[in-house]
Amino acid sequence: MAKVAEYREAVKQVVRNHARHQLAYGEIEVQSVFDTEGDHYQLIHAGWHKKQRQYGCLMHIDIKDDKIWIQYDGTEAGVANELVALGVPKSDIVLAYLSPFARQHTEFAYN
Repeated sequence: MAKVAEYREAVKQVVRNHARHQLAYGEIEVQSVFDTEGDHYQLIHAGWHKKQRQYGCLMHIDIKDDKIWIQYDGTEAGVANELVALGVPKSDIVLAYLSPFARQHTEFAYN
């Protein structure tokens, strides 16, 4: 349980770090979404640029089965790399956006 609590803090730190970067155009808000009961964490953007609605997910991370599952990563640095830098072992990070077949060829967890 202590490991999961540490992972929650690491994930929140990564999301918060990216939430500080506001988009350089339009009236677009960057929002951190933390569901600590279900262990779902997202970073989304919502707003308007010119007359176009802008909405999307920049990052989606879940914690399940004592591992961090990266469902979507729209960052340049890579969420997995940031988590490793915070001390999370690669064996506890699943690149869920890759197929199970492709995951086995990475240095991260298969599932």
